[in-house]
Amino acid sequence: MTTRRAFLHASAAVLAAPYARLPAEGDLLPLGFSTLGCPAWTWTEILDFARSHGFAAVELRGLQTTMDLSQAAEFSREGGRLDSAKQQLRERGLRVSCLGASAQMHEQDATKRAAQLDEARRFIDLAEALHAPYVRVFGNNYVKGVPRDAMLAHIARGLRELGDYARPKGVTVLIESHGDFTDSPTLLEILHQADSPAVALLWDAHHTFVSGKEAPEDTLRHLGRYIRHTHLKDSVSAGTDRRYVLTGTGEVPVRRQIEALVKIGYRGVYSFEWEKRWHPEIAEPEVAIAQFATVAGEYLRGAGVR
Repeated sequence: MTTRRAFLHASAAVLAAPYARLPAEGDLLPLGFSTLGCPAWTWTEILDFARSHGFAAVELRGLQTTMDLSQAAEFSREGGRLDSAKQQLRERGLRVSCLGASAQMHEQDATKRAAQLDEARRFIDLAEALHAPYVRVFGNNYVKGVPRDAMLAHIARGLRELGDYARPKGVTVLIESHGDFTDSPTLLEILHQADSPAVALLWDAHHTFVSGKEAPEDTLRHLGRYIRHTHLKDSVSAGTDRRYVLTGTGEVPVRRQIEALVKIGYRGVYSFEWEKRWHPEIAEPEVAIAQFATVAGEYLRGAGVR
């Protein structure tokens, strides 16, 4: 497996070479990528790739076969592994931008809901230890037979409870525009009801455009003040579905999304979410993530970010 991975790295590196940019110290744009895009990479491979391609941050959404990051061996306190992971980040001038939990606030069953909240709390504890500012959770679905108002209130209560837990730890809980909740009016209603300084929004700009049918400027006009983190990706129509493609080659207005964020003074990370873990047929991470660094970097510089 190691030999095969090394071969893939070497082969893809040739394809990615036009996109590679070795940054100088102090020359890092606020770019990041999610580990969802590189499910086979080790912790060290992730960090080395990020550093060599000019990324400022990595977003953690699973490490190899471990999706529950609170159970990842790399972040165990035993044997000083957590301290070692933090040292590796410091040595490369990187930070963790966000931890992606799978917790879903729509769950109605009391026992299952408690398990969802417990997962989110474990991620909040790990975020505190890694000095990561955000933990992502989902809404995620409307439940059949539950009135809309009751559903939104239920989700908001879960977010507020997690915000109360996260705030003293210096962590903010983010609901992602995802699943059934990709339109601005609904997300705004949930955030208003959560009413917590430790609850905000992860803007998956692909979902609000494709599923929510919103122009990026409209989304930001309604939700901009809540956005703390972003997911960016491009796609094209594929029958009744979508197919992910390299940044700037599809139908999603990624340039406009980035420019709109810059215009409102967004100070967070522009994070590339290449869904390789869920869609193994799409381009290799060595190619797609490197290409994003170059293309999104050009968009940011064009918008005046230096």
